[in-house]
This record gives sequence, structure tokens and C-alpha cells, in this order.
Amino acid sequence: MSTLFLNAMSADATALSRITNGDPIAITFFLGCMAMLASAVFFFAERSSVDPKWKLSLLVSALITGIAAVHYYYMRDFYLATGQSPTAFRYVDWTLTVPLMCVEFYLLTKPFGAKGSTLFKLIIASLAMLIFGFIGETSGIDSNIMWGVLSTLGYLYIVYEVFAGDVSKLTKESNSPALANAMFLLKIFITLGWSIYPIGYMVLPGNLLSGMFEVSSIDLFYNIADAINKIGFGLVIYSVAVAETAKAKKA
Repeated sequence: MSTLFLNAMSADATALSRITNGDPIAITFFLGCMAMLASAVFFFAERSSVDPKWKLSLLVSALITGIAAVHYYYMRDFYLATGQSPTAFRYVDWTLTVPLMCVEFYLLTKPFGAKGSTLFKLIIASLAMLIFGFIGETSGIDSNIMWGVLSTLGYLYIVYEVFAGDVSKLTKESNSPALANAMFLLKIFITLGWSIYPIGYMVLPGNLLSGMFEVSSIDLFYNIADAINKIGFGLVIYSVAVAETAKAKKA
């Protein structure tokens, strides 16, 4: 019993020292958890202020940030206790939230005629991106470049859909300034915000950009990118819902 108590005290002391010594990765895990939780509450509360056809979009935004908040709570504890990257927790989070972000693209364009086939293609591409990425990060140095390339292809397909595929065509045909502005912002998130994930993967040992950064710093980039992308996605959806609701009231 005394050994277990001493081990627990030692782990707590290590975790506290990471925070008090200003470990930026530990701090971003805390900030990410709280920011995601606050965003989830905000999106859920704002459902009552928009037109019924946009309520599901805001609910999904609340789910994305809410799920991320829970996972960041556990990732924070894992990192504080071990000092290691919580790869498994992070991929569980991404496997749930990234497809939901693709659902957001569908829900955003659904009032303007989006089809279920578009949603299916986006989800398949996102799952391919994540599954291949996870295999690459856990399969060993000799084979992770190939898995990284396959993962990036899934990401590039999502980029194609947003810039030139069904999502792009529906945006042009909608004649909605709010949707056009939202899609412009989402394109920035996809090309700049999401690009941190394949870049981070390629920095890992045995990959194309290996050695450019310390592997431990990848979590810092991932945490910042997650907060910007997930909360930013929700805010863009919220802005469209508010604008379209106001337009409907004037009509």
C-alpha cells in the first residue's frame, strides 16, 4: 500500500512540475480541454436561437468540441503522468471528430441540395486518412512513409471535394453570400489548419521530414491545430446559421 501511495505522489509531483515549470505542451492540453468544453456549451445553448433546419448543424458542432474536450482531459492526464505523446487517445478522438467535421460540410450544403453520396465520400476519405495514419504511426519505422502517403491521399480528396467537387459546386449554385463566405473560411481551415496533421506525421522518425523538429513538439502543434480547427469550424457553421436565420425572418 505504501509503495502505491509513494508512486502516486511521485506521479502527481511530476505532473505539477510540468505545469509550474511552464511546459508549453502541458499548458496547451489544459487550454485545449477548457476551450473545447466552453465551445461545446456555447454551440449547444445557441441551438435555440437559429432556424430549425440549422439546429442539427450546431448540435454536431457541440458534439465535435464536446468529444474533443473529454479526450483532451484524458490526453492531458496521460501526458502529465508519462511525458509521452498520447497517440492512441488522439486517434480515438480524431476517428470520432474528423468524420463529424465532414458531416458539417454536408449539413452546411444540405439546405442547398447536397446529396447523401457526398457525405459518404467525405467520411470514407476521412476514415482512410485516419486509419492509414494510425497504422503508420504504430507499425514501425520501415513502413510508415507508405502509410503516410496513403493517409495524405485521403486528405487530398477532401481538399478536392471542397475546392472543385460536389461541395464547391453546391456553394456556387446556392447564391448565398453567407455560405460562400463560410466556405471560403473552411477552405482556409482545410488547407492550412488540417495540413498540420500530415506535416506532423512526416516529421516523425523514419519519415520524409524526420529531424526537422523534436518529436515531442508535435503535440504542441497538434493541440493548437485541434483547437483552431474544431472551434473555428463550429464558429463558421454558427455564423451561417445566424445569417440564414435572419434572412428567413426578413423574407
